[in-house]
Amino acid sequence: MTVHQDFPMPSPSDPSESHTSRPVGASRAPYADALRAAAARDSQFLCTPGHAGTDSGVSAGLADYFGDDMLALDIPPLFDGIDLGVDTPKDEALQLAAEAWGARRTWFLTNGSSQGNRMAALAVGTLGTGVVTQRSAHSSFIDGIVLAGLHPGFVSPSVDEINGIAHGVTPDSLRSAIAAHPEEVTAVYLVTPSYFGAVADVRALADVAHEAGAFLIVDAAWGAHFGFHPDLPASPVTEGADVVIMSTHKLAGSFTQSALLHLGDTEFADRIEPALERAFMMTASTSENAHLMASIDIARRELVDSHDEIADSLDNIRHLRAQIEGSEHYHLLSGDFMNFSDVIDIDPFRLPIDITATGLDGHAVRKRLAQDFGIFVEMATATTIVVLIGLGKSPEITRLLTALDQIRREQGESAAAAALTWDKSAATQGSTAPEIPALPQAGDLVMLPRDAFFSESELVPAAEAVGRISVSSLAAYPPGIPNVLPGEEITAETVNFLQAVAASPSGHVRGSADSGVTMFRVAKNHD
Repeated sequence: MTVHQDFPMPSPSDPSESHTSRPVGASRAPYADALRAAAARDSQFLCTPGHAGTDSGVSAGLADYFGDDMLALDIPPLFDGIDLGVDTPKDEALQLAAEAWGARRTWFLTNGSSQGNRMAALAVGTLGTGVVTQRSAHSSFIDGIVLAGLHPGFVSPSVDEINGIAHGVTPDSLRSAIAAHPEEVTAVYLVTPSYFGAVADVRALADVAHEAGAFLIVDAAWGAHFGFHPDLPASPVTEGADVVIMSTHKLAGSFTQSALLHLGDTEFADRIEPALERAFMMTASTSENAHLMASIDIARRELVDSHDEIADSLDNIRHLRAQIEGSEHYHLLSGDFMNFSDVIDIDPFRLPIDITATGLDGHAVRKRLAQDFGIFVEMATATTIVVLIGLGKSPEITRLLTALDQIRREQGESAAAAALTWDKSAATQGSTAPEIPALPQAGDLVMLPRDAFFSESELVPAAEAVGRISVSSLAAYPPGIPNVLPGEEITAETVNFLQAVAASPSGHVRGSADSGVTMFRVAKNHD
């Protein structure tokens, strides 16, 4: 058995040592409370929403499915006593959120972190077009680049190619990418923590961006819980980032599609705040969902109030990690993350488990776990499944390990023998799937993404696409790094790579015109 040392986790500390100080009135949820008070009134709604908060007529099915309370709480925007006027309960909820995360200002987002990414891109676009973005940026920020007409340069994350995992970037690589950009760089966009829980050095990266006069935007979609306990990484908001996007629904407990955008209390805040306000108006719904906003307000209250529950959950996670590392066949990859120069910390609530001992790829294991055992894990690569533990939750891991063992036994002695030697290639010997080439370099950016996206286009066979300009964004999973962006030249190496991934049992190419990547959409008649 090979022992993989996991990252150190100190024992729980006193609540007063938390990264985020407790705001006055933090135990209240003013927006959610006001919503409840409005729903409790004896009111007659002759306005939207059409269900009018009652179970009559066509709303009977909704009430039967969701409950009368759900309908009653669906209060429309611009409602007196909730969000209409000055110093409203919603204003107070936003201020409490800003104080809780250490921000100068916070916006509630009801279109997810995707809204925050597009909002950030539009905001920086009012100040300049030069932007450096991590190559593994979320597709919604690429959408923002198109919408804002930005001129992107790229900085590549470190990649664990064996496990299909993209981490973060180093200050030196960011500095080089800024220097290489042909325009003055207005903003830098980085992702931390990663989908697998690796945390980058935000403070050092902020220093590099600010030295160049650029805003630092951090996609911290997976890090909304950071800073709420001393055993958790610090929040990027308090580490010098100018704009931080967070999905509170991912681990912090709010409803799916709810998120936050924070403006950091930095020297750049005055310049970007008016642009963020305008960008919010462009990206937000004029009928924002009250349930989503109330869930953010309540999640914030619970984060601030739940030190003991978080501590208990962290204790449980230590136990879960010990169980996994103590098993004969599985281990946590996060113990190896600190070997990468761009990683300075780990999110303990994400457990990336090496499952090559099963003899199946991670995508097949994920599917088997869901279909045969009723166990749903967050994501997978060829060698890995990622288990996510909600903040304050303390599940048992025995059910998962038992299911993995059953899958492993079903695959026969050869898979078991491969697992005992930790030979990742042995688990896939005899596979008829094509060998996937090394991750290719991106083609040259010869058109701005916006110009390419809106250009006249045509579908051509893959062989004819080489040397042409893509109008689409294509990303192979794993590891999910965009391989082709609008405006980039399509190379033969990229075509071969994407087709090999598409033909593999666990591969998928997001944005491709067909599942086999036999056709590419390219700019028509571009010189």
